[in-house]
Amino acid sequence: MKKYFYYLLASLIIWSTAGVSAYAEEVTVNKGDTLWSIAQKHEVSVQDIKNWNGLSGDLIHPNDKLDVLPEEIYIVESGDTLWNIAKTYNISVHNLKKWNQLKSDFIKPGLELIIYKNESVKKEASNPKTVVKAANTNEPAAKKGKVLTVTATAYTASCEGCIGITKTGVNLIDNPDEKVIAVDPDVIPLGSKVFVEGYGYATAEDIGGGINGHEIDVFIPGEQDALQWGRKDVKVTILN
Repeated sequence: MKKYFYYLLASLIIWSTAGVSAYAEEVTVNKGDTLWSIAQKHEVSVQDIKNWNGLSGDLIHPNDKLDVLPEEIYIVESGDTLWNIAKTYNISVHNLKKWNQLKSDFIKPGLELIIYKNESVKKEASNPKTVVKAANTNEPAAKKGKVLTVTATAYTASCEGCIGITKTGVNLIDNPDEKVIAVDPDVIPLGSKVFVEGYGYATAEDIGGGINGHEIDVFIPGEQDALQWGRKDVKVTILN
């Protein structure tokens, strides 16, 4: 009995110090859904969804059930703040509060917080295609932390005539989860790490003859998804 008690106590200590436990959410595929659109909605990668569900291809059907959003339960410790927890998991304080229905930044030890894992792909890449027309501008490049409002269009590497290889040599067909944008380097310097509203974290790795001023082009792997993106005004935050 004593041996069992020590074993149980040790198990509880290990569980409590770990601070997290894993779960998953089941999502029903709707008509028109693609792996990319589901991945974007839930802030995970296409490859993650394929791995979690044992998928070898990209084909899915309405009413299919997919496991997405592996989540963790983080137990708040003394000295924790929403900011340092968000930084540890590479998420935003806004999302952390939204996931946990928090009205303020106040948290106390013992509180359980849901954390949705986010596989951010931020490898070096660039955009081999240009799509938008715009007027020339001679503006100073954006500084770190600056937020710009830009017009964003989308392109894909899977269309007829698309080469699929970026200027820096990244194969976007083999790496469909790359987050890449084309920019006017006079506005957003090449190599900048950015956060694009509605798209996520990305790298500014290319320019294009049709990308001028406050305009960008975002890479989306599926042609239909790229067409659905259309042309929209979004906010871009320069991170470095």
